[in-house]
Amino acid sequence: MTPETVVTLASESLTVATLLAAPLLLTALATGVFIGVLQAATQINEMTLSFIPKLGVLVVSLLVAGPWMLQLITNYTRNLFASIPGMLG
Repeated sequence: MTPETVVTLASESLTVATLLAAPLLLTALATGVFIGVLQAATQINEMTLSFIPKLGVLVVSLLVAGPWMLQLITNYTRNLFASIPGMLG
């Protein structure tokens, strides 16, 4: 296994991991900011108030982005398994 192969494999792995995490993290971030602004505007300081909306938005975003995420990880895994013979010799 050459160093270029290792770098390429690591780069692709990080790219796939970032793409898989991005939809959920960005929706949780946007929901948290929105709830935070809403709490600041209404002066409601309840820490558990942001949990339920975040959970709901994450479920919805997982339902929307889930098929794409599954396709992405499946294609990456197939490509990884297909490249094993080339990595060995």
